[in-house]
Amino acid sequence: MKIADVATFVVGNPPPRFGGNFFVFVKLTTDDGIAGYGEVYAAAFSPHVVAAMIEDVAQRHAVGMDPFRIETLWRRMYGAGYGQHPEISLVAVMSGLEMACWDIVGKAVDKPVRELLGGRVRERLRSYTYLYPEEGDTADVYLDPDLAAERASEYVARGFTAVKFDPSGPFGVFDPRQPSLERLDLSETFARKLREAVGARADLLFGTHGQFTPSGAIRLARRLEPYDPLWLEEPVPPEMPEEMARVARATTVPIATGERLATKYEFARVLRAGAASILQMALGRVGGLLEAKKIAGMAEAHYASIAPHLYCGPIEGAANVQLAACSPNFLILESIREWGGFHGEILKTPMRWEDGYVIPPDAPGLGVELDEEVAAAHPYTGDALHLDIRTTPADFA
Repeated sequence: MKIADVATFVVGNPPPRFGGNFFVFVKLTTDDGIAGYGEVYAAAFSPHVVAAMIEDVAQRHAVGMDPFRIETLWRRMYGAGYGQHPEISLVAVMSGLEMACWDIVGKAVDKPVRELLGGRVRERLRSYTYLYPEEGDTADVYLDPDLAAERASEYVARGFTAVKFDPSGPFGVFDPRQPSLERLDLSETFARKLREAVGARADLLFGTHGQFTPSGAIRLARRLEPYDPLWLEEPVPPEMPEEMARVARATTVPIATGERLATKYEFARVLRAGAASILQMALGRVGGLLEAKKIAGMAEAHYASIAPHLYCGPIEGAANVQLAACSPNFLILESIREWGGFHGEILKTPMRWEDGYVIPPDAPGLGVELDEEVAAAHPYTGDALHLDIRTTPADFA
């Protein structure tokens, strides 16, 4: 069996665009007709540039390869051009191609990928969601703690046992910074009102996006401690895990990080520094399924948990499910609400979500199939990047 062809799909994510402005999918097809799908989470370039990168890397290294030789393919892509460094956009491309190979391998042997990475250890996977705006809202759920508390109660009533929120302020290219007193007060109010609303029925996950200096993050963490959140996410930027470790040492709130990290090498620095006890690898960026499994193994040896990150499309989400299902130190899985809406429409069979849990599919490979007709009907024609962030210094005046 050899990989014979590569195709890409740049798909516009229609409003409300939960999961980003677009999704980038890749399809590898073997010479005997088995198709495997992957997803690339590369946020720094136009998705059409990313698609060209996928085609280039695949033609150089994947086409003509045996899809079972995943380690060999990974090393050839990672070291190409005298790179051999966690270059995040290249590793994202590698992730999608590696993911597609695993999908092919699973289909070839008629097994879900989890059975090839150690076997299922959980029948269902606990999941959480951000608090999202709903049609008819008269206030901003991201800024109004009363509406956020009401929304959290609604999600808990639907089955979620954890919710994530981020009232701590905008994030941008001039971070890190000190939080304003206004945002510290608002963050504490959110935590208090959500805890009052959900009680012990749900964990609170406090999301940040690397906005703060270590001292600023410690000030925030101490405001949150009375409300016992399950984690404080990426409190400082990702470049210096040694600085994040200062935050971890100064608070009782567990630190989670990993959305913007690539490969086992960057996660090894996090573990070595003691920067986080919860690792949030994004499988469309970290290096793929096998790389994530290696990271999960390193985390297990440090008594750290994994909580796969998802602000992307459902193919990456399906890979997250396969990893989570076979990892003993899995904690919780990010969902975008109940995997409905466009995330369900673009799959031939939507992911199964029941009472706060994802049920891993039993179909071979990743367990899901991209609906190519739906993908073709939603081409991305915009010029925005995957996420929009502030490009000027934050002004709290």
